[in-house]
Amino acid sequence: MTNLWDATTIKDIQLKHRLALAPMTRSRALPDGVPGPLAAEYYAQRAELGLLITEGTQPSADGQGYLNTPGIYTPEQIAGWRTVTDAVHARDAHLFIQLMHVGRISHPGNTPHHRQGVAPSAITPRASIYTVDGMQPVPTPRALSIDEIATTVADFRHAAASAIAAGADGVEIHAANGYLLQQFLAPNANQRTDRYGGSIENRTRLVVEVAAAVADEIGSDKVGIRLSPGGRLGDIDEGPEYGALYRSLVAELAKLDLAYLHLFYFSDDENLLADLRHAWPSTLLLLRAGRSVTIESLDADLASGLADVVPLGSSALANPDIVTRLRVGAELNTPVPATFYGGGADGYTDYPSLAA
Repeated sequence: MTNLWDATTIKDIQLKHRLALAPMTRSRALPDGVPGPLAAEYYAQRAELGLLITEGTQPSADGQGYLNTPGIYTPEQIAGWRTVTDAVHARDAHLFIQLMHVGRISHPGNTPHHRQGVAPSAITPRASIYTVDGMQPVPTPRALSIDEIATTVADFRHAAASAIAAGADGVEIHAANGYLLQQFLAPNANQRTDRYGGSIENRTRLVVEVAAAVADEIGSDKVGIRLSPGGRLGDIDEGPEYGALYRSLVAELAKLDLAYLHLFYFSDDENLLADLRHAWPSTLLLLRAGRSVTIESLDADLASGLADVVPLGSSALANPDIVTRLRVGAELNTPVPATFYGGGADGYTDYPSLAA
């Protein structure tokens, strides 16, 4: 029976245990999308997690939604990420850069070109976003044309190549949390009448196209993908047929032989989770929304076979040595939400370790 401290592999990557760092936006990049000066230290501090998945990183200017998030599409951004990958590799860990196109969850004031956000359809989400002028309603996006969808796929491909050029071990495609790729999955965000809208096959088409293009560019063994079945972030509603949608999507993605599937699981449908596990032939990462961070809760999905790796979110943000703390049963630092986004070292690289 698998437990937290068993070694495992993800394709050619050797891991000493079943924990990983979940992707978390920190909004500390420079204005040009280059990772901030403390990013290398932040990720290297958490190297004992073994597999580190970075914060969401835009594949293009259109892909940015929040202030001070990093990109991976310019030479300067590649050079900035190289300092991060070098620091992580020096600590014997592996780093996947998450490619995140936010779609309609954007604001012109937050992007380098100050353009309207893009989406499958021109539908305004019931959501707000932080800007230089404080919280603002998310504006109405414009619908992508067929040609622009092809450009978006090419942007993901270029970003994946750029991540490998920066020394990353791979990329994670963000198709969850209410951002562009999940917007195409959801009927309340996608009302297209072309080959990208309507049926389940059409609504899942872009996700599969992006995954196939990225895998073709850098190799399927270097590509993970994140999905959030049943998630409603960003005013997403996938409708009563969301189970059928994800069964179909995961079956199609499985044909690509990707490195892993990362489920951020909001649903209480355990039958769906079991079906997705059965349909996925390789490593499955499972982060349950609201999961308590105890040995017992983390072990449960490993022991049942539902998960191969269990990523940690804010608990790893607040505890750079969380692997050690869990091993010895030490108390965990409490995350401070006020310092999650933006700022400097406070709440970023200054959480104490046991050694300190």
